[in-house]
Amino acid sequence: MKKSVFLLLLGAVLANAQQITSINFKGLVHLSPETAKEIMGLKVGDELSGDSTDRAIAKLFRQGYFDDIYIENEGGDVTVTVKEKPSIARIDIKGVVTNDKTAIDGLINIKQGNMYDELAIERAKERIRQYYESKGYFDTIVDVTKEPVAGNESSLFVTMNINRGENIIIENVNLVGAKLFDYDDVEPVVANKEREFMGWMWGRNDGKVKLFELPNDPARIQDKYYQKGYLDATVSNPYLNAYMDNYTADLTYYVTEGEQYRVSSVDIEAPEFLELDKEKILKDFRLESGDVMNSARLRQDMKKLDDIVADKGYAFVRINPKTEKNVEDKTISIVYEVVPDEKVYIRNVQISGNDRTVDRVVRRELYLTEGNLYSRTDLQDSKDALKRTSYFDDVEIEEQRVGANQVDLLVKVKEASTGSISGGIGYGSSDGLLLNASLSDTNVFGSGMKGVVSVDRSDNELSGQIGLTNPRLFDSEYSLGGTLYANDYNWNSYDEKSYGLNVVVGRKLTRNLSASLGYIIEQSRISGLSEVLKTVGYKDGKSLKSSLIPSITYNSTDDYYLPRTGIIASTSLEFAGVGGDEKFLKSRTNFNWYQGIREWVDY
Repeated sequence: MKKSVFLLLLGAVLANAQQITSINFKGLVHLSPETAKEIMGLKVGDELSGDSTDRAIAKLFRQGYFDDIYIENEGGDVTVTVKEKPSIARIDIKGVVTNDKTAIDGLINIKQGNMYDELAIERAKERIRQYYESKGYFDTIVDVTKEPVAGNESSLFVTMNINRGENIIIENVNLVGAKLFDYDDVEPVVANKEREFMGWMWGRNDGKVKLFELPNDPARIQDKYYQKGYLDATVSNPYLNAYMDNYTADLTYYVTEGEQYRVSSVDIEAPEFLELDKEKILKDFRLESGDVMNSARLRQDMKKLDDIVADKGYAFVRINPKTEKNVEDKTISIVYEVVPDEKVYIRNVQISGNDRTVDRVVRRELYLTEGNLYSRTDLQDSKDALKRTSYFDDVEIEEQRVGANQVDLLVKVKEASTGSISGGIGYGSSDGLLLNASLSDTNVFGSGMKGVVSVDRSDNELSGQIGLTNPRLFDSEYSLGGTLYANDYNWNSYDEKSYGLNVVVGRKLTRNLSASLGYIIEQSRISGLSEVLKTVGYKDGKSLKSSLIPSITYNSTDDYYLPRTGIIASTSLEFAGVGGDEKFLKSRTNFNWYQGIREWVDY
C-alpha cells in the first residue's frame, strides 16, 4: 500500500501549533464527513500540530478504505484530501469447474462491493492454492487482473484466472522394516494409496496424494499393528519423494514391529453404587484373558461398558483403560476404570428439519422426553424408531450438555420424499395395452398417515383401490387402516369380478413387537369357467368371503430404506368362515434378518 503524506503549513505554524477553525474533506465516498472527523479525533477549536496530524492520518488509514491521505492547513481552515481504494464492482473466477467455483467463492472471502485490497487478494490466492493442494493438485497458479469500470475509476472488474496444477500420483508405497504386513494389508486403512491399474475408474485407487491426510496415515498403520498385538510397533513420519518432471512420487514409511503381546487379565474397576455385574459383563467382552491383544476389540469393549453405565443415567461416564505391559513375558493386563460423574436428566427436546412433518409425529417416536433420566439405549431406540417410519432419510440426535446433571436433546431430521405420483403405458402380447396410475404417500400432509389410490387397466384387467392407514391413532399405541378395492379379470379360462373392504386394527405391544386383527369382506363372481376347471371342482356363480386375520409383527431394524441391523418377522393366519360362503385357513410367515459385517471384518 502506498502512503504519501504531505503536511503543508504556513511558516509560522511550523514552529507553533495553530487553532483549527474548520475541517473539510475531499474525495470521501464511503465514509461521511462526520464519521471521518470522529475517527480522526480532530475538532474545531483544537490545536493543530504535527503530532495530532500524524495521529489523525494513522487512524484514518487503519479503516482500510484509503490509498493516500494528506492534510492542508490555511490559517486554521483544514482540508483533508483522501484517495479511496477502488471498490470491487464484480469478481469473476475463471478456469475452474462449477463445484470448485462454489467452494472457492466461500473460501476467498471477497465479495462484490468490498474494497480492493492487495493483501486480501494475496490471501485469497494462497487459500485457492491450499484448496487444490488438499485435493492433491500441486503448482496451481492464480493470476489476478483488474480493470476499471468504464467512466468510473473508483470501481474495478476483478478476474481471478486459475490454472489448476497437476496431481502427484503415488506409484509405490514402501514399508521398510515391515515383516508382518505388506502394502496390501495396510491399503484399506490408509488414505494415501498406490495408483492401481485403470485407477481412473470408480472403485479403483487413483493414487492421488492427499496432502492433509499424510500426517494421519502413520497412526493408521500403527493401529493395524496394535490390532495384532504388536504394542511396541512404531511407524515413522511419511517420506514423500516427488518427481515434479512427471508428477509421480514414492511414499516410504520406516517400521519397527517389535513382538506380539497377549492379554494376561481383564478387570473392571467401578464404584459400588453402580451395581455392575462384572462377571456377566466380562463374559460378553470380545477381549479375554489369553487372547492376542487387539486395540479394535479393546475399543469395542469400552463402548459396551460405556453403554451399560450410560443406561443407568450416567450420560457423561468415562471409561479409562489402564494397561500394564510386562515386557519380559510379552503380556498386558487391562483394567477398565469407570468414572460415572453425575446422573443426567433431559431438560429440553428440540426438533429441527421437519419442515413438513408435524412435531408430534416426531415426538411420539421418542423414548426420551423432558424430565426423563438419560438412557443410551432409549436414545438409540428413539433414533431407530424414527428411521423406521420411512418419513426421514436421516436422523441425528445430539446431546448438548447444559449443566452437571442436565442435557438438551437436539433431534435433527432430514425428510424423505414419501409421496409419489406414477403413471405408465405399455403393451403385452397377452394383455394388450397396459395402463396404470397411482398416487401414494406414507406421510400424508406430514401427519404420519399412509394413503394410496391406484388404477390398473389392460385388455384383461381393470382394478383399483383406495386406502388410508393411521399407524398411531390419536398418537396412541393403536393403529387403524382400511382399503376399498375392486377387480375385474377376463382370463382365458374364466372371468372374475370382485370388490371388497379390508379393515385392520393394531396395537404396539413393545417397542418392536405389534399385533393386529384384520377383517376382510369380499363379494366375487366367477363366470365362463372352462370344462377343465369345472372338472377339478371350481364353480360358477357368486360367493362371499368373510374372514378374520390375526397377525403379529416384530421389527428391530435401524432404517426403513437400508437396514444394517435387526430383524423383520411376521406371521398371520387368515380364517375364512365368519359368515359368508368360503371356508379355509391360510397361513403366511415372513422372516428377514439384516446384519452389517463391518464389526466382524473391520472393513
